[in-house]
Amino acid sequence: MEQNKDISIYNSVFRIGIVHSVDGRVIMVLVDKDKNNSHLIFQGQLIKNVAVGSYVKVLKGFETIVGKVESEYIETDKGVPVQYSSQEEYISRFLIIKLIGHIEGHSYKKGLTELPLIANECHLLTNNEFEMIHSFGSKDDMLIKIGAIVSDPLVPISIGVNKLFASHIGIFGNTGSGKSYTLAKIYRQLFLTFKDNESFKNNAKFLFYDFNGEYSKENAIIEGKKIYDLSTGTEEGKDKIPLSDKDMLDENLLCIFASATEKTQRPFIVRCIKLYKTIGCDIDKFKNYLKRQIVDILEMSDKVKGDLLIDYVEEILPPNIKNGIDIGLREDFSYHSNAQCYFLKDRSNGFINFQDRPQYILNLKIYQQVDQFAFSDNFIKNFINIMYMRLIYDMLGNRAMNEHIAPAINKLKSNEKNIEKVFDFTGKIGSFWNMSNIVAINLCNVNTDMKKLIPLLLTNKLYREYKKRREFNSYLNIIVDEAHNILSYQSTRESESWKDYRLEVFEEIIKEGRKFGVFMTIASQRPSDISSTIISQLHNYFIHRLMNEKDIQQVNNTISYLDKVSVESLPILSTGVCVLAGQLSEMPIVVQIDRIEDKNKPQNDTINIVEAWCK
Repeated sequence: MEQNKDISIYNSVFRIGIVHSVDGRVIMVLVDKDKNNSHLIFQGQLIKNVAVGSYVKVLKGFETIVGKVESEYIETDKGVPVQYSSQEEYISRFLIIKLIGHIEGHSYKKGLTELPLIANECHLLTNNEFEMIHSFGSKDDMLIKIGAIVSDPLVPISIGVNKLFASHIGIFGNTGSGKSYTLAKIYRQLFLTFKDNESFKNNAKFLFYDFNGEYSKENAIIEGKKIYDLSTGTEEGKDKIPLSDKDMLDENLLCIFASATEKTQRPFIVRCIKLYKTIGCDIDKFKNYLKRQIVDILEMSDKVKGDLLIDYVEEILPPNIKNGIDIGLREDFSYHSNAQCYFLKDRSNGFINFQDRPQYILNLKIYQQVDQFAFSDNFIKNFINIMYMRLIYDMLGNRAMNEHIAPAINKLKSNEKNIEKVFDFTGKIGSFWNMSNIVAINLCNVNTDMKKLIPLLLTNKLYREYKKRREFNSYLNIIVDEAHNILSYQSTRESESWKDYRLEVFEEIIKEGRKFGVFMTIASQRPSDISSTIISQLHNYFIHRLMNEKDIQQVNNTISYLDKVSVESLPILSTGVCVLAGQLSEMPIVVQIDRIEDKNKPQNDTINIVEAWCK
């Protein structure tokens, strides 16, 4: 009897009205006349009454359906107001509610199994039900705390490690909105949770692409990570990323580095790759090929083509230095215009025509200089030599024209110094991870072209390794802050084929990487610049303040998890506050991200100009 009395009191307090209309997932609730105050009192506690953004439940028999209030309005009764003793009596308050899920047993489930009926009662959620909805991890998952609900700071938000990090994550927000801080916070909490776990260190890898140097200081996010501080400038002693020749022998990558055209230069580069693999590390084979080419060139009668091919041979061979001056390799032979042949300048044995007496070529400086040739530690330099050798073969066989192929070689030569500054092909540095499972690559001092090429090359290399390995326990998370730098589809600085390949690599990871244990976390202040394919395939989102209409529209169009209230709140979110949505949360919620210790914060604070100018 006492229990029934308590239930009656509870229902009378927590009931807010009845269902007035049903239109698919959107229902209208007529609020009871006595429930229009901002707060209710139950058992001595102050309880917030229903408002826009609140969660409610609709009772349909034994079914409990959960919805979120998106808007409300009032209507006045048709009677004359003086007939009522108070204003509340002639005002009817209506709530527009979007149904989002249901409670099954002791857990909340996204989606609907039934729709409510007219006159079903609508109630506020209990504390247990509220916590049930805001639980973001299963019973067998580990939880990390990242913040608290903005509307109720006493309710902490803890997220399941498996639900969040076994997924692709998107973090969006204008500059100064707390985007980088959120990225740092969620990964700091993860690393702290597993810092003493050997399986975590052995099986999980994390790669940060840091375009602005925010995460590359020693203590940022976590201590003990491996940092590659790269530069394409004149600074000495900067780091280099270890790579093997095999990593670079990719048709698409080399075509990008050489800005190769599709119909002529790409087939040429494919032939160069085959020749490179044929020669391998066999220096004697390379020298024999080159010596044979020199003989073929000096037996030619075409001076224009012959001189051009000799130029290419000189590009391959070390210079002929005398008294500190490069005098070239042609001092002991020349071309005879009347006889239309190359000949030996030394006339002591008469006129030596190489077409008739090719054995004299073996004594020339250019031929003997081949023995001084040695492979470089720089893969690009070696590959350029192979390109020259391949071009000589093709021109000797009339299969290529110099003006069609030379621009690709020259472009690769122009990138040679930049590549040499950031990559090491000697094998002396050691492994890329260098005894750490967390790597940050600082691209702050790298030029624009290399800022795009380095992430593309490394991401492609690592993804192919994981795809080939297919180990169940292997995990790789690629974190890209300022992702619009490499995931934009609007860039005009590059060819369409280069842009297509760049996006294809990252889109393949977004679409297929989960099967191979490869995941991505992307953060950007301009989601409208990023490929919509990538944004739509992300699993979980942390969305900070967005002011630009195009960015808001892009987010709204591609993220199915957002509701109207969440979208409309984006331009007015405070710094450090974000909308959490996706597969992780059963519904969008607004979260205040917790602070990070000062020494572990990303290096992205806004300058205090008053303090700076008034010193």
